[in-house]
Amino acid sequence: MKSIIHTPTNQIKNSLDFYRKLNFKVLAKEAPALVTDGKVMIEINPGRFARAGVKLYKRSWSAEIEELKNLTSLTKIENGYLLSDLNGVWIYLIEGEFLFDYEYQEKSFGITGNFYGISLETTDIKRSSAIWETLGFSKTAGFMDKGIVTLTSDEGLDITLMSPLNCPHLFFNPSLNYFNGKNNLSVIQKIREAKIPITEEITYFSKEGVVDNIIIRDPGGYGFFIFND
Repeated sequence: MKSIIHTPTNQIKNSLDFYRKLNFKVLAKEAPALVTDGKVMIEINPGRFARAGVKLYKRSWSAEIEELKNLTSLTKIENGYLLSDLNGVWIYLIEGEFLFDYEYQEKSFGITGNFYGISLETTDIKRSSAIWETLGFSKTAGFMDKGIVTLTSDEGLDITLMSPLNCPHLFFNPSLNYFNGKNNLSVIQKIREAKIPITEEITYFSKEGVVDNIIIRDPGGYGFFIFND
């Protein structure tokens, strides 16, 4: 299974400019537009029906589809299926091979820092988890009774599910995680210098009231958690 991040856009140029400022590499400018920070690949889709989510590629999803029918609604699309994991995040199941060849790097080279998968809030963490497990993800961290669980695909993409009232900040479903530990303040400074608009400056976790975590969004609305976890 191959996975890529799928984001809509108001205009391709605006999204490419945003990602260039973050020092992402533009792999393709159209049909589809693709960017990467070395650790994750993002498709930028200008289609008016495009929505923020994840694209999963596999030769056939026929076996999974039968199980998914008991968990959520499915929409047939031209080359596969479309579903949601109950929190509004669209999952595109594409039947066929992802043809773009790119060798991922050991470390992210974007100024956002270290990529650590995707965060999703859900009002039904057990059911959301069941959907992702049906899609081939396995639980690798967290606890259901604590309201947080991480599931990982066979290629290493992490999906972290969180129950309501866990996160004392704005939350955009879905959001990319960038966890930079003690280096996060310097990452935040680089984002400021790149003149990327900051959606939220977070001081909640700092006893001194320091902005040590921020949230940004791409032109299509995909969230980025730039955190010191």
